[in-house]
Amino acid sequence: MRMVRVLLAEDHAVVREGTRQIVEADPAIEVVGEAADGAEVVALALRLRPDVVLLDVHMPVMNGIEATRRIVADTPDAQVLILSAYDDEDYVSAALDAGASGYLLKSAHGHEVVAAIHAVAQGQVVMDARVARRAMRRRDSPAAEEPTSRELEVLRLAARGLRTKDIAAELGTSPRTVEAHFTSIFNRFGVTTRTEAVMHAAARHWIRHAAGTGLDEP
Repeated sequence: MRMVRVLLAEDHAVVREGTRQIVEADPAIEVVGEAADGAEVVALALRLRPDVVLLDVHMPVMNGIEATRRIVADTPDAQVLILSAYDDEDYVSAALDAGASGYLLKSAHGHEVVAAIHAVAQGQVVMDARVARRAMRRRDSPAAEEPTSRELEVLRLAARGLRTKDIAAELGTSPRTVEAHFTSIFNRFGVTTRTEAVMHAAARHWIRHAAGTGLDEP
């Protein structure tokens, strides 16, 4: 396994130091830098070019959501993994919409954080199990099936046959964010493909579907 270069961003020094000890216990992870505020982590990401930025949502000077947005724009090869004390849906959605590749709660065990770092470094989207379970419960409730406005935008573009990178360009976001939206849509609808998701939404008159558009192409 290749060495994963990680940049830590946390305003509480004792938490930052503890997190560093946990992740550096893995011989395949190297912490290349630490930041105590949002502006500092954006600058360090641009200079150090880490593989993964482990970032808190609440940061001084610049919050973690805006820092994520700037890191994704300025340092597109860096994957952002949020480590937060907040499991509110608005925080999760804002982080993913800003381009984060994962969202973990600070109650996660050390081995979960390490596994998530390796997963996002490999291009995967990671969601804390507790946050995912809440999403599943919302999906199973009758009022929760309807997609969010952002998910509807993604579905409308998918129905036109646009691929992930083209949907990202249309929405002014990253392909990682689009993939995260599809994951949420699949979980919400209980489907496994884009074609099924589009047909599901079209059947409920949430979107219009043009047939024969190659929906399941990446």
